[in-house]
Amino acid sequence: MHSKNRCYYVCLLVIIALIVTFFFNLFYGSVSIPVWSVVDIFFGKTVDEHPVWKDIILQLRVPQAVTALLSGSALAVVGLMLQTLFQNSLASPDILGISSGANIGVAFVLLYCKKIDLLFSLKFNLSIVVAAFVGALLVLSLILYFSIKLKDHTILLVVGVLVTNLASSIISTMNSLASSENIRSYVLWGLGNFSDVSVNELPFFSVSILIGLLSSFFLIKPLNTLFLGEYYAFSLGTNIKKVRILILLISGFLVAIVTAFCGPISLLGWIVPCIVKMILKTSNFQLLIPTTIFLGSFIALFCNLISVVPFLHNLIPLNAVIQLFGLPVIIYIIVQDKKVYI
Repeated sequence: MHSKNRCYYVCLLVIIALIVTFFFNLFYGSVSIPVWSVVDIFFGKTVDEHPVWKDIILQLRVPQAVTALLSGSALAVVGLMLQTLFQNSLASPDILGISSGANIGVAFVLLYCKKIDLLFSLKFNLSIVVAAFVGALLVLSLILYFSIKLKDHTILLVVGVLVTNLASSIISTMNSLASSENIRSYVLWGLGNFSDVSVNELPFFSVSILIGLLSSFFLIKPLNTLFLGEYYAFSLGTNIKKVRILILLISGFLVAIVTAFCGPISLLGWIVPCIVKMILKTSNFQLLIPTTIFLGSFIALFCNLISVVPFLHNLIPLNAVIQLFGLPVIIYIIVQDKKVYI
């Protein structure tokens, strides 16, 4: 009981930090806006002396904060599910090549089919989303095939690394054959950014991520049994093949959506589950999944916040900030020899 109460306190603390960081993302940015002016804008009051402030808050900062919140939670949950499925804390969308598959799809559209739009009634390029999902799905199919053939999950991770390297080679080849303008668009997208989701795109993005997150909650029971090992889960009546396919499909869907809209966001799907398991010291996914969602959102919002440097009047690339934060955490876990509970 004490352990469960501890988990609840940790989760509550993360939620409070998440709320505070979310509002800091609204108040703080490259353009200095007084706090009370931001509050007035949210209450519908007009700021006559600076009418552009309203657009900055409602058209830029709010979508960016919501995008960071949802993206962080999605990648963190994907990492948690993959680490459970493969019984290895190294498993993540980056390591398994899922993100690289989505990258290939987006690269193809940005480098060669930039003006394609598969659904003209929408105000954003759905072809990028579809291409990212197809690329992630192809890699997932390959990983799924090898997961059936190979019983050793460590070897499967090696396959993921090889797929990632192959994807990098393919993208490099595509870059060498593309125009300089399209290469520039792809390079900017590749830096990772939560600010590219506009107000028009936000409903589609939000609903898609929420559907994926909700789907993960339906997997709590099979994840609890899978945590104890596939043989034990099978003895309890868990359909291992069905669960494996569902985890990979949900993971591919969430990674594809985040990658298409925000670019390749690295490390979040790796470090967040490790931190949560190290702190909570529990195998109960009723506690792990919500805490992972909240902590993933908090870290994404925190990294987005510190990527804004007012005196430079510019943004530090998001992935650079995440890596500066994430790599010391990974080194700390390794050096301290902390047991990560999967």
